[in-house]
Amino acid sequence: MKIYFVSRTPAALKLNGEFAGRLDGFERCADINLKDNVFAEVCPAGKLPASFFIDEKLFCDPPDFTDVYLLGGGEALVSLRAFKSADMQLKIIYQTRFCGNLVTVFSQGGVYLAVEGQKYFFCAAGENFSAVTAEEKTIAGYPVLALYGGDDLIIISHTGAKIFANRVASAEFGETLKAGLPLKTCTDSVALCEYAYDGVELRLLSSEISDRASTENAIHIAFFESVLYGGDFKKYLSESLLPHAGSLREYLGNFTEVIAPMAGFYENSPAALAAGLCYPIKNNLFNVKYFAVSLKDGKIDNIYPVETL
Repeated sequence: MKIYFVSRTPAALKLNGEFAGRLDGFERCADINLKDNVFAEVCPAGKLPASFFIDEKLFCDPPDFTDVYLLGGGEALVSLRAFKSADMQLKIIYQTRFCGNLVTVFSQGGVYLAVEGQKYFFCAAGENFSAVTAEEKTIAGYPVLALYGGDDLIIISHTGAKIFANRVASAEFGETLKAGLPLKTCTDSVALCEYAYDGVELRLLSSEISDRASTENAIHIAFFESVLYGGDFKKYLSESLLPHAGSLREYLGNFTEVIAPMAGFYENSPAALAAGLCYPIKNNLFNVKYFAVSLKDGKIDNIYPVETL
């Protein structure tokens, strides 16, 4: 089986104890027989290594620090997304009292958020919150606490509940919450969202997709991403396809992510303008189906599935 590896944190990959290469955001691959039950160890600098066996179980119940994509054609992608810090000492990063709640951001192998008040709340905050800034704000007249960790924002309500957690390009507090949410797209798209707030939860009022980069060299990827995120995908379609725009989402199914095909895909389909659409099997396991487009005068005039061999 051809297995591709990527890691959000630069790391070394060991297979059965032997160095097999360096991992980063660009995929590296290895041909592995699942019957060999190969032991994989991924070792990032300054963090604890993550390890797992490469066997059939990996592709039906992957460990929670990975995302696994079944690519078809005897291929799979293993993405390492989280590592624990080698420093397990408890450290208070930020602490304050807000509306009778004790809000604490701390590190102990990872970075966590705890809120103690009438109720108790605890969650992983993410590495960006290793440095925190905080501001007391109001939404629709209700006090909230905004915690910023780099581009990440967590909002705590006056009752001590987490009502928002996302990466943001912008955030405006007032009668409503207006937030620009960066999307993982080739066009650097931002979802411009507005939320109403009733003191308990946020409710989405409107959302508009704004593209910030050209799609000239990746129109097919941009098109599928626009369908996924509710953007203006009609601008990519030819006149002949426009009448069918309303049924495209049903045709493509409930995919949750768009990826570029791995190198092995192009060995059998070298000319295809294709994208991998990811359909969740469980929280961190995805089945990938490929769809390709054909172009006429710079517009998409056909969309069709591509089978992997």
